[in-house]
Amino acid sequence: MNVLVTGSLGQLGSEILALSGRDGNKRYYFYDLPELDITDKKAVEHVCGNHDIDAIVNCAAYTAVDNAEDNSVSAYRVNRDGAAVLAEVAKDRDALLVHISTDYVFDGKAYKPYREHDPVSPLGVYGKSKWEGEELVRQIAPSYMIIRTSWLYSSYGNNFARTMLRLGDERELLKVVFDQVGTPTLAADLAGAIMAILDRYDRGDAYAEVYHYSNEGICSWYDFAKAIMKIKNLKCKVLPVESKEYPTKARRPHYSVLHKGKIRQEWGLDIPHWYDSLEKMLAGC
Repeated sequence: MNVLVTGSLGQLGSEILALSGRDGNKRYYFYDLPELDITDKKAVEHVCGNHDIDAIVNCAAYTAVDNAEDNSVSAYRVNRDGAAVLAEVAKDRDALLVHISTDYVFDGKAYKPYREHDPVSPLGVYGKSKWEGEELVRQIAPSYMIIRTSWLYSSYGNNFARTMLRLGDERELLKVVFDQVGTPTLAADLAGAIMAILDRYDRGDAYAEVYHYSNEGICSWYDFAKAIMKIKNLKCKVLPVESKEYPTKARRPHYSVLHKGKIRQEWGLDIPHWYDSLEKMLAGC
């Protein structure tokens, strides 16, 4: 199987790249800007044709949640229009499209983990653009898997965990919101799950599925920050604050825990707890 990974310089793409050397059953081709713009259909067709692509894993996204409020054209171009282009090319090639989406399609008003069929109601441009991208994938691609994830972090790129590590080493005190609850997801775990699914993927079958994947367990951003300081033995004190004390341009869901039962059962995945995965990631930092 030949697999195209878009957004290969991001957290998830980088983790797939790091794991790909252990996978002798598939050939992976990694692309990011400027080599490949996913909104350019001719360019995507050229890359897929050159490498005889059987599956596309779309890790490319406009993920700057606050900046998206002022740059909606760019956010929709990547998150919606780019997804549509990849779906069209996947359709033309009879290829599987694995499209990565987000917990931000939900408004956070739930009181129990969100399931794949629960109604969506995104609060900002980022969530809305990702939701519209999902819709176009569903409408266009005959064979797709949409995987929503949450609070992604890794040893690559800019993310909450790496920011806390840096600030925890520089400062004596940090204030972190405690009234936004979800689940941190180690990008390496999600990468491994995607690769395990591709191992079991039968091209003769048609897939049209939405899945949720995050690490197990629940915490707030405050809990996450406290865990980072504890594991790395940093002396920085972390204080809990309400979201209203830390205003941001984009509204965030207060509760965005994802229910993972479907992907775990259908693909036989063993999903680690967020604290265990955090320890694993920080051991290398």
